[in-house]
Amino acid sequence: MFISSAYAQTAPAAAGGGDMMSSLGSMLPLVLMFVVLYFVMIRPQMKRQKEARAMIEALAKGDEVATAGGLLGKITQIGEQYLTVEIAKGVEVQVQRSAVVQVLPKGAIK
Repeated sequence: MFISSAYAQTAPAAAGGGDMMSSLGSMLPLVLMFVVLYFVMIRPQMKRQKEARAMIEALAKGDEVATAGGLLGKITQIGEQYLTVEIAKGVEVQVQRSAVVQVLPKGAIK
């Protein structure tokens, strides 16, 4: 009684090419967001991974390294998957190559 009836209205007919242009226009912010995401997050991460992989492949006997666990030492033996690192005089530990996070300058460990 007090509430009036509501009826659906039909949308006005759009021009022939207007519908396609409006859908492309609504997709543009989404595409721009993915482009920005790629240049801000994905590309720098891939660059860091590439540099880390090159550093691990370039390890040589006598390099002074820091591991992910915080150990500092000098590489005494190199294997395909593991390194032997001397952390103190006469104390050697085996670590995975991927555990090396930094190659230190010569003479950094006293």
